[in-house]
Amino acid sequence: MESNQKSGDGLTGTQKEVSLRALIQRTGYQLLQENGQRRYGGPPPGWEGPPPERGSEIFVGKLPRDLFEDELVPLCEKFGKIYEVRMMMDFNGNNRGYAFVTFTTKNEAKTAMKQLNNYEIRNGRLLGVCASVDNCRLFVGGIPKSKKREEILMEMKKVTDGVLEVIVYPSAADKTKNRGFAFVEYDSHRAAAMARRKLLPGRIQLWGHAIAVDWAEPEVEVDEDTMATVKILYVRNLMLATTEETIEKEFNSIKPGAVERVKKIRDYAFVHFTQREDAISAMDAVNGKLVDGSPVEVTLAKPVDKDNYVRYTRGTGGRGGALLQGEYTYTLGQVYDPSAAYLGAPVFYAPQKNYVISLIDLWICIDSYTIFQILEDVCQKNNWGQPVYQLHSAIGLDQRQLFLYKVTIPALATQYPNVHPFTPAKLCTAVDEAKVHAAEHALQTLGLQTEGAEASSAAVAAFPGML
Repeated sequence: MESNQKSGDGLTGTQKEVSLRALIQRTGYQLLQENGQRRYGGPPPGWEGPPPERGSEIFVGKLPRDLFEDELVPLCEKFGKIYEVRMMMDFNGNNRGYAFVTFTTKNEAKTAMKQLNNYEIRNGRLLGVCASVDNCRLFVGGIPKSKKREEILMEMKKVTDGVLEVIVYPSAADKTKNRGFAFVEYDSHRAAAMARRKLLPGRIQLWGHAIAVDWAEPEVEVDEDTMATVKILYVRNLMLATTEETIEKEFNSIKPGAVERVKKIRDYAFVHFTQREDAISAMDAVNGKLVDGSPVEVTLAKPVDKDNYVRYTRGTGGRGGALLQGEYTYTLGQVYDPSAAYLGAPVFYAPQKNYVISLIDLWICIDSYTIFQILEDVCQKNNWGQPVYQLHSAIGLDQRQLFLYKVTIPALATQYPNVHPFTPAKLCTAVDEAKVHAAEHALQTLGLQTEGAEASSAAVAAFPGML
């Protein structure tokens, strides 16, 4: 691909040319534009050694389109030394509504993130700021459940480059089978981005099966002060038949009476303790033990503010949140306006870093003619593939369990990536309610009604060119 790097410093004729030249004269940083982005620094003058550590970059969203480095840099400089600013630009010379700012240390980035999120940059314009992560992991759904980890690893290495490992979890119903999906780890973000493009639905099949591919959602870091108060454990890889009573007994065996309550969902559970030190002791003691014959994984749960949860789950970012351009993906707002975008991820994560544990692949098969069957029929009649339901869970600040489903339709994920996955803006207190709400939301987003048999034919008008 040709680079469209501008000659010289790339500032001649740009908006706010005088102000930008004054900025680089003051700081000594370079400002260059190429391939749809303008880079300030990276590295800064006099920098020696490797780039800053992972976690030093933040994503700054909801920027006014006529705001540039002459305003953003002085604002960010208040919180630490800037290593680099990458502002995404359009062909008209405006920014695309977001930028990435890298500080020289992780602590500076954390401070900036806290101070700048919801900062009023202009009258009535609040910034959306969160951590940016080089995501190297993909979610691949539609894998035959009979396939073993070694077979999946071999197949992924055959069809994509840079594969380091695959993470496969056993089925909740049958531990000899996988769940129909895997997480694939690559040696770089670029390798993962190239693999994602190659594996998009319709381009390739695995073992003769259509697949659904997306970024595995990167972990949103919870500050140390908050994590130091957590008294809830996340327990995964339980048998479906394992009861809450069995789990409570297992953890209470470490210290009788330490468990306050247990909430089990399918093959994972949240165990609440009265005292944090008892939770830590139980985590160390039970992690890896056999419970009803299945080795369980135990880690601390990560709390979330339920008011912010939906915006943290509205998309999965290849680098923590970019627009659907080039190598980057970008989570979109309620009306899918990139300028209103804000990115992040769900709350509870597996021990392996940077992907979601509460992502459960539910290839729904329901006998009764329900809202799920309506959506399934629409997809079948339009040859869109089977809907994939992904369950996310969180514990609100009031300690209630909250649930949210996302729905992915394989064929539409390629043709209409801006609206995938379908993510409702409502958290529910019951799993069944969350699933119904997600199916209804998907149909409504498709422009369909949830009543009557006309839904499948109406889909043709809502999403033309798919038949």
